[in-house]
Amino acid sequence: MKIYAISFKILGKLILVIVLKKNNIKKSKTKKNKSISNRRLIFLAICIVFCFTLISIYLSKLILIDGKRFKVSLKEKQEQIIYSDSAPRGRIYDRNHKLLVDNKAIPIIVYNKSKKISSMEEIKLAHKISKIIDVDYENLSLTNLKEFWIIQNKEKANSKITEEEWTKLKNRKLNQDDIYNLKIDRISEEDLSIYNDSDKKTAYIYYLMNKGYFYDEKIIKNNASDSEYAYIAEHKDELNGFDVSYTWERVYLYGDTFRTMLGNISSISAENKEEFLSKGYKLNDIVGVSYLEKQYESILKGSKSKYKLENGIRTLIEEGSRGNDIVLTIDIELQQEVERILKEQVIIAKKQSSTKYYNRSYVVIQQPNTGEILAMSGIQVVKNNNEYKTYDVTSGIVTNPMTVGSAVKGASMIVGYSTNAIKIGDVMTDNCVKIFSKPAKCSWTKLGNLDDINALAYSSNIYQFKTAMKVDGHNYVYNGKYTAKESTFDTYRKVFNEFGLGSKTGIDLPVESIGNIGKSTSADLLLNFAIGQYDTYTTMQLSQYMNTFASNGNRYAPRLLKAVYDGSKDDLSTLLYEVEPVLLNKVNVDIKYIQRVQKGFIAVVKYGTGKNIMGSINKPAGKTGTSESFLDTNNDGIVDTETLSNAFVGYAPYDNPVMTIAVTSPDLVDPKSGTNSRSYANHKISRLISEKFFELYNG
Repeated sequence: MKIYAISFKILGKLILVIVLKKNNIKKSKTKKNKSISNRRLIFLAICIVFCFTLISIYLSKLILIDGKRFKVSLKEKQEQIIYSDSAPRGRIYDRNHKLLVDNKAIPIIVYNKSKKISSMEEIKLAHKISKIIDVDYENLSLTNLKEFWIIQNKEKANSKITEEEWTKLKNRKLNQDDIYNLKIDRISEEDLSIYNDSDKKTAYIYYLMNKGYFYDEKIIKNNASDSEYAYIAEHKDELNGFDVSYTWERVYLYGDTFRTMLGNISSISAENKEEFLSKGYKLNDIVGVSYLEKQYESILKGSKSKYKLENGIRTLIEEGSRGNDIVLTIDIELQQEVERILKEQVIIAKKQSSTKYYNRSYVVIQQPNTGEILAMSGIQVVKNNNEYKTYDVTSGIVTNPMTVGSAVKGASMIVGYSTNAIKIGDVMTDNCVKIFSKPAKCSWTKLGNLDDINALAYSSNIYQFKTAMKVDGHNYVYNGKYTAKESTFDTYRKVFNEFGLGSKTGIDLPVESIGNIGKSTSADLLLNFAIGQYDTYTTMQLSQYMNTFASNGNRYAPRLLKAVYDGSKDDLSTLLYEVEPVLLNKVNVDIKYIQRVQKGFIAVVKYGTGKNIMGSINKPAGKTGTSESFLDTNNDGIVDTETLSNAFVGYAPYDNPVMTIAVTSPDLVDPKSGTNSRSYANHKISRLISEKFFELYNG
C-alpha cells in the first residue's frame, strides 16, 4: 500500500506543477500562444494520468493476485514433500495360509544432503566415513574419479583449458559443459596417480553422496555390518547428514518351489518407465517385474514414509506401511510333490534311448468348478557330461504352445453332435481314409467297427476324419477329390474356443499365448485339425478344456489369487476380499452331448488308450493324445526332424470332480529310434501325480 501512496503523491506533485506552469503562462503569453500551451499541458496531464492508471492496475495485480502465487511458489522452493526409498511389500501365502514370500529388513547407511554444505566439506566428510565403513569401490568409474580430482584441483583443472578456448567460452562459441568435458578428457593417468586405495574409497563415497536428486536420500551402503550400523547411529549428530535406515528384500521360505511364478522385483525398466511414472512411481522404485509380483503390484506394493523437507531438514509426516498380503490358490505341499515327481521322471525319461530330443514336461492341477490352480510346474532336463540337471520352466505352461494330438477329440465330438453330422451311438468302420493326391490317413491301428464311446476310448482318427467331412457337407468317396470349406474351420474353432482351445484362458498372469492358429484351409488340414494335428495349444489351455468338460460345460478362468488381506496386520486376521470364480462362458450345446463325451472319457481310462493312466484312484476319466511334431535341430530356420509329443488330460472322480490334471511332454519320442519305440514318461507322470493328489487330499 505504501507503493500506492508514493505513486499518487508523485502524481499530485506533477499536476500541481502543471497548474502552476499554467498560471505563469497566463501572465506571460499572448492569447494565441496561451491557447497552444493550454492544449499541450492538458495532453501532458492526460498522458500522465493514463500512465499512472496503468501502473496502478499492474501494481494491484502484482500485489493482490500474483502475490499469493509468488508466496506459494517461494514456499514450494523452501519446502518439498519427499518419500523414503523403500517400503516392505505384502507377503504371499498358499491356500492353507502357509507363508511363501516374506520380507527381510536390510540395514543400510544413508546420506541426506544439507543445503549449506560445500563440496570440500563433503569430501572431508566422505574421507571420515571411509574410515568407519567398508565399501567396495570397484564401481567407481574413471569419470567419477576425474570429477573428484577437478573438485580438489580447480586451478590445475582450469590450466588444462587454453586461452583460445576461454575466449571461445567468452564469445559463446563454447559453453560450460564443453569446457568441463575438455577438462575431463585432459586429466591424465599421472594426474590421478596421487590417489591410493583409501582416496578412491573416499571418491566413491563422495560420488554416492551426490548421486541423483539433491533432496533424495542416498544409500551409501547396503547390508551394513552391526558395528558400522551402531557407530553411525550413535554418532549421526557429528556426521552431518549420515544416518541409518532399512531397505527390504524378498525371502522365499520354500526355496525354489514355485519360484518362477512368484515372480521377481527390480528397478523400473526403460520400456516401462512411462507407465510407472504416470502412476506416481519414482525411477529408483522397486516394483514387480514378472508373473505374480508384476500381476499384483498394486496390491503388494508398500506405502513409503512421507517426509517434509524444509530448509534441508527432513520431518516425518506419515509413517510408511507394508503392502497388502495375498493368498494364492496354490497348495505348496502338493506343489512340492509335483515338482519332485517331475524332476525324477524327466531324468528317467531322458535316459531312454528313444528320447533324444525330449527335454521337458509340464503339469497343471485345477479345481473344475472354480478354476483355482492347485499346482503347476514345468521342469526341463539337460544332459551335460553324463550329468542330468533340471531347471524350472513353469512359465512355458502359459507361453509355449504345442501340437497336442488326440487329447482334443472330445471337443471334436461336440462339433459333430452340435452340427448333426453324427448322432449319439453312431457306428463307423475304422479303415484308412484316402483323399485324391494325398497319402492315406489311418488310426494308430485297425480298430474295426466303433461307436462314439469306443471311438474316444481307442482314439480313432478315422471316426474324426469321417465326422469332419460330414460337418463339411462332404460325402466321402475313397480317393475322391475333396475341397474343404473355410467356414467349416470356423465351425470347429468356434466350439474349440468355447472350451478354451485357441483362445485366452483369462489366467491372472501378465503373459499368455493363445497358441498358433493355422491360416490354410485345405481338406487334408481340416482332417488334421479334428485330431489335434494343426492348431497348437498351451498346457493351460488344455487344462481349461478338460476343466470345462469336468464342470459340465462351464468354462472358468484359471486363477492363482484366492484372497487379499490387510497387510498392516501381523497375521491374516483382516480379510479385504475373496476372489470369486470367473465364468467366461457356457458351452453352447445340449448337456446330453457333454455327458456322452464324459462317458467316452471314462472308457479311455477304464479300458482304452489311457488304461490305468491315473493309477489306483477312484472313478477317473480323461483323454490321451499323441501328435507328430517337428523341430529345427540345427537352428537354420528349417524344420528338419520329426518327433512325437504326448499329452494327457483327466479328472476325478467322474461323478463329482474335485481335480483336473493336464500333463504334456513335447517332443518326447524320437520315431527314428525304432518302429516300436515309445516312452511312457507322460503316462507315469500322470499316474504318480494323480495318486499323490488323492493321497494328500483324502489322507
